[in-house]
Amino acid sequence: MEDLYPSRYSSEPEIVKRKDPVIHADRSKDHESPLSTEQLDFYEQNGFLQIENFFSEQEVSEMQKAIFELQNSNQDSESDMIIREPEGNEIRSIFKVHDSDEYFKKVANDQRILDIVNHLLGSEVYIHQSRINYKPGFTGKEFDWHSDFETWHVEDGMPRMRAVSLSIALSDNYTFNGPLMLVPGSQNYYVKCVGETPEDNYKESLKRQKLGVPDQESMRWLADQGGISVPTGKAGAITLFESNTMHGSNGNITPYPRNNMFMVYNSVENQLVEPFSGNQARPDFIAERNPKLKVNK
Repeated sequence: MEDLYPSRYSSEPEIVKRKDPVIHADRSKDHESPLSTEQLDFYEQNGFLQIENFFSEQEVSEMQKAIFELQNSNQDSESDMIIREPEGNEIRSIFKVHDSDEYFKKVANDQRILDIVNHLLGSEVYIHQSRINYKPGFTGKEFDWHSDFETWHVEDGMPRMRAVSLSIALSDNYTFNGPLMLVPGSQNYYVKCVGETPEDNYKESLKRQKLGVPDQESMRWLADQGGISVPTGKAGAITLFESNTMHGSNGNITPYPRNNMFMVYNSVENQLVEPFSGNQARPDFIAERNPKLKVNK
């Protein structure tokens, strides 16, 4: 398959325009969408959309209880799906929760969510990746700036920009406790990063990403164009962001945790091919190659 978004092959970074639409549904059919025209416009222009109070207080309480039960039950686990902090033994992320845990499988298949992502992607969808992210007070580490699509394309073989990420806030998000930061409009530009990808890069990158991270000049250019947005709000909000939207988060040195459930929905028409890096495919807990959780629109 032709590589429409080559990256990590040159010693010099480059910024190019995306070749895919941001919203894949027919915009003349906005009236069929679970989102308003204003919400769709915002997502298309900025590459993300936050919806506050998406989940009820009761639903949030259940999810908060479930993520810590999952964390406690995996304290001694040596599974590759349990990612620990780079300088400690604390659990940073737990992957593939939509498949390994019945409760989170139900959350991932919530019809309210599926109606939205089906419309944004213009097709049936499946779960490409899911995880719980823990960022405790005082010790939670940062996530460097990156476009998810760049990594999914190079290391997993995702052909096109036809996926959407969903973050469910399971703690209150403040401007100071390491919240998600996004660059509005960055979804329209693809940063070709530098650095050759070694085999099994994921073993390091899930703890601290070094490859697929934009250079400082490219990052400054993107931020100068669109600024930096920090969606804040109460637990229970969701943030949808396009696969190529540049994002990251600071470390958390405050007393207030910032935890979230993260899921990626990919179009069934955008299934993975061989990684464009030429390396071996990453494990399916990072990148699902069998879209068994397809859900009809």
